[in-house]
Amino acid sequence: MEANECGPQGFPELKNDTFLRAAWGEETDYTPVWCMRQAGRYLPEFRETRAAQDFFSTCRSPETCCELTLQPLHRFPLDAAIIFSDILVVPQALGMEVTMVPGKGPSFPEPLREERDLQRLRDPTTVASELGYVFQAITLTRQRLAGRVPLIGFAGAPWTLMTYMVEGGGSSTMAQAKRWLYQRPQASHQLLRILTDALVPYLVGQVAAGAQALQLFESHAGHLGPQLFSKFALPYIRDVAKRVKAGLQEAGLAPVPMIIFAKDGHFALEELAQAGYEVVGLDWTVAPEKARDCVGKTVTLQGNLDPCALYASEEEIGRLVQQMLNDFGPQRYIANLGHGLYPDMDPEHVGAFVDAVHKHSRLLRQN
Repeated sequence: MEANECGPQGFPELKNDTFLRAAWGEETDYTPVWCMRQAGRYLPEFRETRAAQDFFSTCRSPETCCELTLQPLHRFPLDAAIIFSDILVVPQALGMEVTMVPGKGPSFPEPLREERDLQRLRDPTTVASELGYVFQAITLTRQRLAGRVPLIGFAGAPWTLMTYMVEGGGSSTMAQAKRWLYQRPQASHQLLRILTDALVPYLVGQVAAGAQALQLFESHAGHLGPQLFSKFALPYIRDVAKRVKAGLQEAGLAPVPMIIFAKDGHFALEELAQAGYEVVGLDWTVAPEKARDCVGKTVTLQGNLDPCALYASEEEIGRLVQQMLNDFGPQRYIANLGHGLYPDMDPEHVGAFVDAVHKHSRLLRQN
């Protein structure tokens, strides 16, 4: 490879920067699109690759993570890749045991039950050194992408990670985690600070390894009302953005756009738009026009087709995409689903979604 074909970190030059330009609020010729969980079980090749080892062994294999990340790009003309990993590698790096139980999801055999359990956690400043396998996967994938599209890194937000660590797995109510907020507010803040201190060097490390954008998943925002969210989630969401940006500057790294996706957090849209992120991700319960009115022109919006819309016919998917694009408008917008792809979805319909975004967004700009 010629030297002039390499970027500043020795990576191949980026050929399609539409996603990054939209994230920064610059004008684009069409609307970029990617899907949460685009590397997922809906793809037969994903299931085949994953069959060989358990979930977290897969996460710890840079070669396999790279392969899984690239699989959807072999099928669809997506405008970004997102590294295959999991938000729960952070609690693991803090010393907690996490297993992935088939058909059930993540399980923590010894969740945090008492305030004294916080003493079991490792020093958060050591977390990044425990997660070298994620950085290796990012670097390898960035090389193998050969500049085709940008690579997104990600992590779970502090409140969402806390819910798993306290609940011991998934929960429909998050009652144990919320009990902490009401009964042990100081210990809750202590845990949220530990998680923030772990996330900042982890996310900076992802950029150093080659990530060109970062998404923070506050997947369990909807379990908090406006008051609890403002007290126990939003301050840490803000802190992550502020400290990651400062960390990138200190490390001599160029800034990257940051995305906050707070599922069911529609009650905090205005605050999220001012939390220091370039992009605010939306789930499908938010009307695009209302979201735009709420956040103004200061941030890019991402989302928000109901994932279940992909069960519709390809013609109907096209119609729904057209409506969504009209509602969001042509600029400061990245198309996505309002949540991740489900395992039983038809890859052909995912392709129809991606193609419809590209086709209709180009037509929208002509009119």
